Parts: sequence; structure tokens; C-alpha cells
Amino acid sequence: MAACLVRDGHEVVGVDVNPDKVELVATGCAPFIEPGLAELLAVAARSGRLSATVDWSAAAISTDVTLVCVGTPSSPQGEHDLSQVMTVCEQIAGSFAASDSDHVLVLRSTVPPGTLERCREVFRARGCDGRVHCAFNPEFLREGSAISDYDDPPYTIIGTDDPIAERAVRELYAGLAAPVVVVAPGVAELVKSVANAWHATKITFANEVDRLARAFSVDGAEVMDVIARDTKLNVSAAYMKPGYAYGGSCLPKDVRNLVHHGRRFGLSVPLLESLPASNHAQVDLAIRAVLEHRPRRVLICGLAFKDGTDDLRESPSVPLVRGLLGEGCEVRIFDPAVRKAHLMGTNLAYIREHVPEFETLLVDGDDDIGRWPDLAVVAFATQEFAELLARNPETPVLDLSGQLGRTTRQPRA
Repeated sequence: MAACLVRDGHEVVGVDVNPDKVELVATGCAPFIEPGLAELLAVAARSGRLSATVDWSAAAISTDVTLVCVGTPSSPQGEHDLSQVMTVCEQIAGSFAASDSDHVLVLRSTVPPGTLERCREVFRARGCDGRVHCAFNPEFLREGSAISDYDDPPYTIIGTDDPIAERAVRELYAGLAAPVVVVAPGVAELVKSVANAWHATKITFANEVDRLARAFSVDGAEVMDVIARDTKLNVSAAYMKPGYAYGGSCLPKDVRNLVHHGRRFGLSVPLLESLPASNHAQVDLAIRAVLEHRPRRVLICGLAFKDGTDDLRESPSVPLVRGLLGEGCEVRIFDPAVRKAHLMGTNLAYIREHVPEFETLLVDGDDDIGRWPDLAVVAFATQEFAELLARNPETPVLDLSGQLGRTTRQPRA
């Protein structure tokens, strides 16, 4: 990062506690192997805009921005060890406690939400909070492709509510074409860990698919290559928004099928096996969230498994209705598509098996039903649901879909 910043016209002072690393960087030598770094670092050193030191105080005072990139290794309990981050903050606070100049601290280390606020508390305690402006800027530089990742990132994330810090980070990356996303510090802090967990999930998923493919004498790499070619659903933002549980006639069945064959072949596919349990937990959390409101009368907006269909097979709203009826709640269901449909076959058999009285629970979306419930529960968002709730703003809403913008309480673990 230091070499790229110098290349882009900035003056950079590197600080480290290891004098050997400092000497290598100061002379333009790479302290580790990274494609293209040795050449870039040598050019940076010759330009005169790159130096390195063990004197953190002198470096901080002589610069406008401090980028904190120290390690946050796992503790024995698995959490991030923030001791190096807090040490740097104490050092910066000490440097600027008696100074009148402003400084920007940009935290780059991977940390849990709330860490930037802890840094601010250090600055407040030392009387320099108003002069040290803070932002969290997660890095997504992969070893082996760090320079190309720096030059072509998917976005630049700035976690701050401080306009001075935001402006400084924007200026750092002014030469990059990537979009800038400004969010609350906690969001930015969590994004980094979630991104890495998602990468780990994709690797694990691909490996479990390959295990199953091999057992079927199928080329798993070819399967995943075909999956990755679909950028409309498989490699896209589709299904990436938190909401209610999945359901329908395909997803639950096909996951169970893969898990079944994994067991049949004696394979370990714990990621796939965990999907149904996690999905059921989402339904249980929804029931618990409803009951926390202690409602007597509950309106369920959406009985089908998703918008635009009357398919009730394995819809997560069905166990939600059953659970609330079992808890003694009076339930009504508003789902125009289901009400208008002529249910038949396995679809009708499924709902009659699980909620035999469902037809007596279906209602129209008139004003009276909108005012009837103690709580309205939205399983998926539609314009009709939004209009019904807008006509009855006094009705509390639990938005399981997370898309209506009127939420009293989301289900939480």
C-alpha cells in the first residue's frame, strides 16, 4: 500500500517496531515476497517520497494521515486481539495531546464493530478527540495479487461520520476508479470479517460439491464452472439480502437430496447439512419475535413462499402460522395471490395437512382488517402489503422481509 500511494503522488512514512523491516523499506527493498512489489518499492524509494522509521511520534506529527495496519491475531478464545491497535491509538493520542494541529487516523486492521469508537474514547480521554478524526477503511488486498487488487478494487469503503476523515480517505484514493461507499463505522468494521467468511463459505461449498460430484463420477470443477457462468443469479447480488427463511418446492427439496447422497456415499458435507437447521432457526426466531410483542391478534402478510405465486409448499409462513396458532394467537392471513387462486393437487394437499383451517383465516385487504391486528407480520414485501399498512399507520409491524422500512423489531438470536 505504501508503494502504491507513493506511485500515486503521496509522500509516505512507514513506521514499524522491527528495525530490520524499517531499514529494508527505507532502502526500497521488499521485506516479503509479493509480485511486482520489489520493483514498485525501489522506484518509490528513489523518488524520495518514501521513508521509514521506528519513531512513531515523529512520523505522526510530520504527516496528515495515519493508516493503522497492525496485526489483530486471534486470541485463545477466537476473538481479535486488539492490543496493537490500542497501543497505536495511545501513541497517537500522546503525540497530539499537546498539539493544536488536526490529524486523521484511518484504521485498516481487521477488527470487530465498536473498535473505532474505542479508539475515539482513547482520544477523548487524552483531550484530543476534536483534533484526531477517525475512519475505518477495510483493506481487501490478497497476498499474491495485492498491487492489482489495490489498483482495481470493487469499491472503497469508508466507515465514518466525520466529514474531515471522509474527505481525507477520498483524497487518498482519488486516482482509483472504484465507487466510494460511505457507511457507519460498525458496518464497515463488520463488512471485512463477513467478506472473508463469505469467501470461506464459497470455498467450502465448492469443495463439498466436488466431493458429491466425485461420488457420482461427475467432474465437480465443470459443475462449478457452469454455476459461476450465471451472473444473473448464481454469481450476483441475488438472494444476498437478509430476510425471512427460504422455502418452496425446490430449495428445501434439493438441499435435502444433496445431504442424503452425501450420507449415502459416506461423505462429510457439514455446510450443506447445516442449511436446513439454520433455515428452521430463522422460523423459530420469527415466532419468538412475534410473541415478544404479546399480541392476541396477528395478521400474516404473505402465506406463499414468495411474492407473485400461490405455491404454499414448504413456505416458511406455514410453520409460522402453525406456531402462532399453537401459542393461542388469533391469526388472519392476507395474501391476495393465494386467496384468488384455485389451489389443487399437492399444493392444496400440503396446506390442508399443515393448516387445515387455512381457508377460514384468509382475508381481504380492506381497511377493517388493517386495523384489526395487534401486530402485522410481513413475510415478503409487496406493494399491496405496503399500501395496506400505510392506510393503518397505528398498527405495529414486524417486517421479516426487511424491505418495507416499517419494522418494530427484527427477529434476533
